[in-house]
Amino acid sequence: MKIAFGSVVVGGGLTGVLSFSCLALAIGTEYWYIIEDKRMNHTDPAHTHSGLWGVTEDVQSHTEDTSRYSESEREMEIMHSAIAILLPLSLVMLVFGAICGLVSSLARSQTLLLGSASYFLLCSLLTLSGVSLYIRYSQKALEETERQMGREQMAQVHTSFGWSMGMAWLSFLLEVITGLLLLLAARLAPLAQYEESVGPI
Repeated sequence: MKIAFGSVVVGGGLTGVLSFSCLALAIGTEYWYIIEDKRMNHTDPAHTHSGLWGVTEDVQSHTEDTSRYSESEREMEIMHSAIAILLPLSLVMLVFGAICGLVSSLARSQTLLLGSASYFLLCSLLTLSGVSLYIRYSQKALEETERQMGREQMAQVHTSFGWSMGMAWLSFLLEVITGLLLLLAARLAPLAQYEESVGPI
């Protein structure tokens, strides 16, 4: 079965746009983290949802304020700073990746397509790193909250990741697919150029 260069490029373009949309939606929405607190009212538990930047504030709102930061809290601050760089950077890079992908596809340049594919795979690594770090960041926040509240109190607080996290994972997968499609396009580019050159003959 012959694979058309144009179809692969269009597929890569669509997955690239979808990956950007999913990541933008994930960063801009407030459902990365869901907290269900049953301590106050057992019949109607309090629900709280948190955005990308609010895990520490939302989780630690159940505890008393402390004037000193523990080593764990300082580590969380460092993680927070890294997350604030990685995911927005990946989003911005996707814009430039789309431009590079478009130019390399129109030029049908194998070298440019290989570069664009590598670029998208790099973006996927940044997204993966940011999401993985967020998971670790959330775990540290829970550990710190349990240390301050006690295990018995925390047993009544249920936490889970929300759909915004799912959108970030989907963006990562689409970025990988985009990179792989551009790699395939790079392999097909010489054949497409050959067919174009002999077509009028």
